[in-house]
Amino acid sequence: MAAAFPGTTPLPDPVPATETQSPPAGDEERPRLEPAKTLHLANWSTRFWAWLIDVILIVLFLNIIRGILEPFWTLHFLWDYQHWGIFDLGLETLFFFLYWTIFESYKGQSIGKMVLNIRVVNRDGTRIHWGTAAIESLGKAFIPILALDCLIGWLAMPETKLRVFNRISNTIVIKTDYREPEGIQYVKEKE
Repeated sequence: MAAAFPGTTPLPDPVPATETQSPPAGDEERPRLEPAKTLHLANWSTRFWAWLIDVILIVLFLNIIRGILEPFWTLHFLWDYQHWGIFDLGLETLFFFLYWTIFESYKGQSIGKMVLNIRVVNRDGTRIHWGTAAIESLGKAFIPILALDCLIGWLAMPETKLRVFNRISNTIVIKTDYREPEGIQYVKEKE
């Protein structure tokens, strides 16, 4: 896939496991299966900061568009809820939805996730496709749905680190380890 896009590199590998977990008490008689791949789930706080970075970047971009269109067309700010119209909310929500769907279907990472070294993958660790990214992005793009999405995830599925739309789309958010490609060493000059 990387060969199709010059200048791109493959996705970074998931963070390697540092220690193996012992089986729960009472499972000594069962044969122990070693996992083929270990994926480290991202913390809620890391996911929140990645989401916030994305929201800030999108709002800044929408404000630039708003400034360009101001002489011809008035779009209200997201926080100016007294003047919200169905069209204003729909346009901004559609932009949020498209942003996350496009970025996360391409590399599994939005800009906020790139900054914080996390990404969205299928439950087996493989790359998600645009349909899966669209389902997973529905919960993030609509702010009122996001609150319910997270609350239900925290209360109904504790310790899974899944939102409802992660569960529906069969995705997880994992930590990534950003390293140099194999066979390449970077040398830094002294300053």
